[in-house]
Amino acid sequence: MNQAIQFPDREHWDERQSAVCFPALVHGMQLTCAISGETIAARFGGETSRQWLELFLENRWDLEEEASELIRNQQEDNQGWVWLS
Repeated sequence: MNQAIQFPDREHWDERQSAVCFPALVHGMQLTCAISGETIAARFGGETSRQWLELFLENRWDLEEEASELIRNQQEDNQGWVWLS
């Protein structure tokens, strides 16, 4: 596990982005990571934002590992967000 990337337990559903958003601390700097409800539904199921947040929590470790890989590969978008697909 890379100690330079940490994921605090502060995930939330962002209605505007239609995504579960969660912070990543990278060498003390905060990045926002996100996975859309549509992507969660395609990968894990669910039909509502509440279900998608629950599915995120159930699959948290795998999703954080995926986010870590994207961060290491500097895959941030123009706003500095890391989106899982």
